[in-house]
Amino acid sequence: MTITQLQEAIEHYFAAGPAAVGDAAAMDAFIQLRSAIERGEVRAASPDASPATAAAVPASSTGWRVNAWVKQGILLGFRLGALAELPGAGLSFVDKQTYPVRHFGVGDGVRVVPGGSSVRAGAYVARGVVCMPPMYINAGAYVDEGTMVDSHALVGSCAQIGKRVHLSAAAQIGGVLEPVNASPVIIEDDVLIGGNSGVYEGTIVRRGAVLAAGTILTRGTPVFDLVNGSILRATAERPLIVPENAVVVPGSRAVTKGKGAEWGLSLYAPVIVKYRDEKTDLSTTLEDLLR
Repeated sequence: MTITQLQEAIEHYFAAGPAAVGDAAAMDAFIQLRSAIERGEVRAASPDASPATAAAVPASSTGWRVNAWVKQGILLGFRLGALAELPGAGLSFVDKQTYPVRHFGVGDGVRVVPGGSSVRAGAYVARGVVCMPPMYINAGAYVDEGTMVDSHALVGSCAQIGKRVHLSAAAQIGGVLEPVNASPVIIEDDVLIGGNSGVYEGTIVRRGAVLAAGTILTRGTPVFDLVNGSILRATAERPLIVPENAVVVPGSRAVTKGKGAEWGLSLYAPVIVKYRDEKTDLSTTLEDLLR
C-alpha cells in the first residue's frame, strides 16, 4: 500500500466511527500506519521541505505542516484496540493491544539504558538516540538521530524532536492528539532543554535554542526578548515560537495593578537573555561526551 493509499484508508476508517471496530481491513490499515511511523516514513508533523509533506502545497507560516490523517490513524488505533495483558521485561501491563511496548535490538542503534524506560509502539526513535532511565516516549512521537532523552523526561504523543537534542532530566514535552489539526510541540535540531523544563501546547523551539532549567513555555506564555526589545506571543493562527539560537531563562515581571501591585507580587516570565554564541556552545560540549 502506498502512502497515498494508506492515507485514504485511514481517513475512511476514521470517518466510519464505531463501525470500523472489528473490521480486519481497518486493523490492517492501522498496523501499516503504526509500522510506517516507527520507520520514520510518516509523521504527525513534517517540515515544509520534507518529502512527507503533501506535494505542491504552499509553505506554512511556521515551516511545519500538521499531517492530520496521521493523528487520525493514531486515534483509530485506540478505537480499534481492546484491553489486553501486555508482557514486558519481567513486568506486565494492561493497555490497548494496538499499543504494546516497543522492543529494540542492537541493530536498531538505539541505546536504552536499564532502569524502567518505556517506548510505546507507534513512536519513531532514530539510530543514535540515548534513553536514560526512567523516561517515556509516547505513540506518534518522532525522536531524531543523536538525541538524548534523559531521566524522568517525557516525550508526549506526536511531539517532534530534532537531531542532537538534549532533553535534560525531568523535561516534559507535551503531547497532543486532538483536535487532529492542532500542531504538536516541535523541538528543532541542536536544542538543549534544561532540567525540569516544560514545553506545551504546540510551542515551536527553533534550531539551536537553549532553555535553562525550569523554563515553562505554553501557548499563553509571552516570552520577553531583552536582546531585541520585543515580546513574543502566540496568535490565533500561530503557536508560540522561540527563535533560533535564543537562550531562554526563567524570569519574573511585576504585577502593576490592584492587589498584586499592593502586595508586591510578580508573575513568571521566560526571558531571552542572549543568543547562542561560541561561549554558549563551549558550555554544552559535555553533551558529546555523554553519548
